[in-house]
Amino acid sequence: MQGGTGERKDGPGSPRAHTPPVLEVRDLARSFGGNRAVDGMSLDLHAGEILGLIGPNGAGKTTFFNLVAGSLAPDSGEIRLKGVPIERQPAARRLAMGLGRTFQIPRPFAGMSVLDNVMAAGQNQSGENILRNFLQPGTVRREERAARERALALIDFVTLSHLADAPARVLSGGQRKLLELARVMMAEPAVILLDEPAAGVNPALLDVIVERIVEINRMGVSVLLIEHNMDMIARLCGRIVVMAAGRQLAEGTPGEIMANREVVEAYLGEVTP
Repeated sequence: MQGGTGERKDGPGSPRAHTPPVLEVRDLARSFGGNRAVDGMSLDLHAGEILGLIGPNGAGKTTFFNLVAGSLAPDSGEIRLKGVPIERQPAARRLAMGLGRTFQIPRPFAGMSVLDNVMAAGQNQSGENILRNFLQPGTVRREERAARERALALIDFVTLSHLADAPARVLSGGQRKLLELARVMMAEPAVILLDEPAAGVNPALLDVIVERIVEINRMGVSVLLIEHNMDMIARLCGRIVVMAAGRQLAEGTPGEIMANREVVEAYLGEVTP
């Protein structure tokens, strides 16, 4: 496996490890009937970090993401974004506060153009208020022009400029993943939760996605990444958290995780990178 950006990430003894986490999760729990899908899960994501979250199918990773992003409410536990409790905030408010997420199966507006899909993800636009369209038309127009320019720049960033005016339904699976990255960046997040960005993507586009994630991280965005592609995890992440049966099983560098017997038995032996 390539070292990639994993070689530049700070280790546990680095100054970054001693700064307050940008995202803190403590003892998060959620049950469905008698099944405890997330059972006291905790982790920290530090500023500028790409943290990998792995585990076998059924480990509770996606439920954990849904709890952190706000599409599910926890039974108990705490979530702090930049030190502010958010566990009772709705998903839209968490996004406005700087917590974005993508989905394993992208959810674009299929009939809308790629450009309109990205523009729709903009936050705090005056034009969203009907009265301001009449009372402050100049402000609304200026904001719309700025949003359009930013959306076009992001579409270029994810290499989809040639499809900016095409409906999202024509995009391939990999292109939809790239559109997801542009849409989440339109909201100017401090933290992004990426849910299996490599799933269903051909190798050529996978390299583009990896490169874009690296660039997003270099812009100062912290990333929490669920992924089954272990080569991708090793390339991107300096630290990995392993989840099993709703709890944290292990934490460490890619090398430490791959040498951990419990992890190998619970997960790595079941997955082909």
